[in-house]
Amino acid sequence: MRRVDTVAGLQLFIRVVETGSFSKASADLGITQPTATKHVAALEARLGARLLHRSTRGVSPTEVGAAYYDKCKAIARQLEEADSLAALMQSRVQGTLRVNTSVAFGRRVLTPLVLRFMQQHPELQIDLSFEDRYVNLVEQGIDLALRMGRLADSSLGARWLGANPWVLVGAKAYLDEHGTPSQPTDLAQHRALVYSSVQSDERWHFTGPDGTAVSVPVKGPLRSNNLSALLAAARAGMGLAILPWYVAHESVKAGAVLPLLERWILPAQEIHAVYPSPRLVPTKVSGFVDWLQGQFEGEWWAH
Repeated sequence: MRRVDTVAGLQLFIRVVETGSFSKASADLGITQPTATKHVAALEARLGARLLHRSTRGVSPTEVGAAYYDKCKAIARQLEEADSLAALMQSRVQGTLRVNTSVAFGRRVLTPLVLRFMQQHPELQIDLSFEDRYVNLVEQGIDLALRMGRLADSSLGARWLGANPWVLVGAKAYLDEHGTPSQPTDLAQHRALVYSSVQSDERWHFTGPDGTAVSVPVKGPLRSNNLSALLAAARAGMGLAILPWYVAHESVKAGAVLPLLERWILPAQEIHAVYPSPRLVPTKVSGFVDWLQGQFEGEWWAH
């Protein structure tokens, strides 16, 4: 008997002993009597022992069969307990949830959201990691990643959460010295602080109020793949920077930098929750993703 059939064979043997009949046991399990007889015969052959006495009055366990039956019942109970435990864990948000995202988004946005979610689900433990490089979810054992931008086609599961808008900012001291741009083409004459992970071609892209697209070449004293470094440089009056609103918001609110060209729209990034497979998603993952979908509405960065 194939190993994959072992559990089914044990369950059949238990029913045969308890009912004293191959026909009743096969009816209970939805198989034919010849199939039931064949399975038990294969089980006896594998074990090298006769488990059942067969007679015209029915079947009864041999001494070996009675001992084997007791062990099978114990195994069946453990399997039922395991199934119940798996079902319970799948129905509740609990266990360890391993979450990954980029450094700036993780520190400024995801951390406070995670802490709020954990307060609502005290049985949940979260392992939170921040990296700006691409992380292979399966290889690294990550349950969920929050990623920015358009997703490549893959076998991963994904859920759209919202949009991550960007804003052009500059410090008042810089604007007093170099002037305030009134349209995107003016930026060619300004000092740009370039985010190399997105604007790697040193061109900034805008859409006007009438839908007109404008692409402006820029140059300046600083390139960085770190948003906090660009914000610090903008606050210091070293130039103009395009930043996500969640990075710039507090500095804009405090007056350390001013939003510019507000009538022009910068490309927004999509925010996605990504997980290893779209099938059989654990409740701890789907529960967190469902909750996150309500967190990126309106001017979410201001909250």
